[in-house]
Amino acid sequence: MISAGDFKKGITVEIDNIVYIIVDFQHVKPGKGAAFVRTKLKNIMTGGVLEKTYSPTDRLARAHVETKEMQYLYNDGELYYFMDMETYEQIPLNRSQVEDAMQYVKENSNAIIKFFKGSAFSVEPPNFVELEVTQTEPGFKGDTATGGTKPATLETGAVIQVPLFVNIGDTVRVDTRTGEYMERV
Repeated sequence: MISAGDFKKGITVEIDNIVYIIVDFQHVKPGKGAAFVRTKLKNIMTGGVLEKTYSPTDRLARAHVETKEMQYLYNDGELYYFMDMETYEQIPLNRSQVEDAMQYVKENSNAIIKFFKGSAFSVEPPNFVELEVTQTEPGFKGDTATGGTKPATLETGAVIQVPLFVNIGDTVRVDTRTGEYMERV
C-alpha cells in the first residue's frame, strides 16, 4: 500500500484490478479547505489516461510489475517473438504490445519486457542503440556552416535527423528515449 502523499512518477498502482502508472502528480494546498493530490494515471494495458484527485491520506495498492531483459528473435507478420535468455522460453507479442519500441530494436538484440501477473504488456528498447543508416541524401562539401541536419532512414525503418556528414552505410548511436542522433560509431 502507498499513500497518495508519497506518489512519485513511474510508480505503478492497482485500482479496481487495473494497473496504472503515475505519469504526473501535483500536491495542492488551497488557501481554504484541505490539501489534495491531483494525479494523471496511465492504464498500462490500454494506454488510456485517467485524471483523479486524492486526499494525501488515501491509500492505494501497489502493483508489482516484473521486468525482464529478453532477446528479440523475429516477426512473422503479426506476432513478434522474444526469448527469455535464462530459460530459452519464447513468448509472442502482438503489434499493440510492442508499438514504438520496434523502430529501435533489430533482430537478435535485447529489449526490456514488462510483465504484470505473468502477462507481458510493454516492450522498451535499450536507452541507446547502434543502427546502420540505409537511406539518406548525400551531404555537400562545405554545407556545414549552419550545423544543419537531414532525415535518415535506419535499418529498422525509423527516420531520425542526422548531421549532414552522415552517409549511407554509417552506423549511428541513437537515444531511444528522445529519438535523437547521438554520434557516428
